[in-house]
Amino acid sequence: MVRWLDPHDPFPPVDAALTQPNGLLAVGRTLGVPTLLEAYARGIFPWFNEDEPVLWWSPDPRMVLVPRELHVSRSLQRRLRRGGFSVAADTAFEAVVRACAAPRREEAGTWISERMVRAYVRLHRAGYAHSVETWIDGELAGGLYGVAIGRAFFGESMFTRQTDASKIAFVALVRQLERWEFGLIDCQMRTEHLASLGAREIPRGEFVRVLQTLVGLPCVAAPWRLDADPGQP
Repeated sequence: MVRWLDPHDPFPPVDAALTQPNGLLAVGRTLGVPTLLEAYARGIFPWFNEDEPVLWWSPDPRMVLVPRELHVSRSLQRRLRRGGFSVAADTAFEAVVRACAAPRREEAGTWISERMVRAYVRLHRAGYAHSVETWIDGELAGGLYGVAIGRAFFGESMFTRQTDASKIAFVALVRQLERWEFGLIDCQMRTEHLASLGAREIPRGEFVRVLQTLVGLPCVAAPWRLDADPGQP
């Protein structure tokens, strides 16, 4: 049984999540800043369609990337060395989220509803949600956004308008997080794209144990400013 939550109910333990569909834990509550911070700190994230109530998930296993394990392919290394782009953080957060929400050719719709956009903009204004943007010829070419608590980063979505633009932003983010001594990036569910960049699956119990330490560490002050050159290890 999936638990229905009233506005002030606590989240159930993550090991109460369903195996089918993998990780569905609870339904209800709001997308307010305190609720989102509570959820992420416990290894839980929201994912639902516009016409659904808020659904909360904690899949097992969990896809994560340890920053030092980033894999950059030879072709991406060549693209990084070629330059012709700039990378920044927290300069166009809402534009990045809305670009991630735009329909894609391979998908019928988007899970990033207007409710979700507003929720993450509030989280950004509170200093917890961040974007990394790739700019080419003065235009936003690609990027990503996610949530940071302590020294853990929870990736949410990325988009690209030019070849490799989202990968460039991702490499810049990972190398910056390694400099800031972040312990992991939560990638939520397995994809071959993330696996090609060095992400791997770990048991949910291990993920939650690591998370308990990382979220208690000091946060990096917002807004974020990158000092990492994505072309350099």
